[in-house]
Amino acid sequence: MAEQQTETLPPQKQERQPGLETEMTPRPDYEPRFPGSGRLEGKVALITGGDSGIGRATAVLFAREGANVAIVYLNEGEDARETVRLVEREKAQCLAIAGDVGDAAFCRRAVEKTIEAFGRLDVLVNNAAEQHPQKEPTDITPEQLERTFRTNIFGYFFMTQAALPHLKAGASIVNVSSVTAYRGSPELLDYSSTKGAIVTFTRSLAKGLVEKGIRVNGVAPGPIWTPLIPSTFPEEKVKTFGANTPMKRPGQPNEVASCLLFLACEDASYITGSFLHPNGGEPTET
Repeated sequence: MAEQQTETLPPQKQERQPGLETEMTPRPDYEPRFPGSGRLEGKVALITGGDSGIGRATAVLFAREGANVAIVYLNEGEDARETVRLVEREKAQCLAIAGDVGDAAFCRRAVEKTIEAFGRLDVLVNNAAEQHPQKEPTDITPEQLERTFRTNIFGYFFMTQAALPHLKAGASIVNVSSVTAYRGSPELLDYSSTKGAIVTFTRSLAKGLVEKGIRVNGVAPGPIWTPLIPSTFPEEKVKTFGANTPMKRPGQPNEVASCLLFLACEDASYITGSFLHPNGGEPTET
């Protein structure tokens, strides 16, 4: 008999991606857990998907550590405005830029706007993603396949290409992959494929940039409570989200943001081409 999974969240569903944090119950926990210590003092970070979820938690934490922040978001204006407010609460500046990371021209404009606003770029966080479950591989349309790859991996390429001319020795790039890159996900075949591509992209880019003094690392989160979850899955799946991890619960965005901070700052000065795994205890092959 299959073990009955514990209910971890109230059942809920949002009708469109990427979803809104303002409509989630309970709200994800983005709050930094500790006082800042200046680990990103004077730095500028650009975070894609920075309006909510892992991106919001990372923006607020980076701000607490002294960075000015630019966030890129698709069309979630209310969430983006709230993230700007939270970053400014930390006495940092925040620039919100709306657009599609799957568009190379937009990525160039986003970097240009960041440079115009802050005069430099030190940390790039590639985080924006989308996912569309399908029970059968044959149900994945060419349009879905292209859209998922364009957002989840093309966008990482485009944003990195736009940022590289402005990154100097000591800069860092942090890419967000997923536990699905390591264990697979039959119903998220295209999504998990892009997340595997991000792992190889990160390791290859790290080797290519190491002589320039630019570090490239990543995180591969497990089930994290972000707007992508209620906007992707049915209510019955949402209510047991994270229950199959050893910790029996979903993670919170601020439990991932601390990993991103570590990799972005000089605490990780001897680390490149590596991944951290905030996934609730699930074994991974690295």
